[in-house]
Amino acid sequence: ECHFINGTEKVRFAMIYNREQYALFDSDVGLYVGDTPDGEKVARYWNSDPARLENKRTEVDWYCRHNYECLIAFIMEPRVPPSPSQSIP
Repeated sequence: ECHFINGTEKVRFAMIYNREQYALFDSDVGLYVGDTPDGEKVARYWNSDPARLENKRTEVDWYCRHNYECLIAFIMEPRVPPSPSQSIP
């Protein structure tokens, strides 16, 4: 899951399991950060692998930043309220 902070300057790629965020990749730092005790262990392991870090940096660019314009246009698009004939009683 991509989280955008200050546009695409800072992107955080969250790792979620069972509806709980346990770790994230912080593009500002370029490393994984653990949010739970288990997430900290996983983050240390993932940070020890330079190939995994480079892959995640690339993934943030081609997945999160690439889709930012599409996502922001969809989220920020003005919504037209339904006409009275379309409202559900």
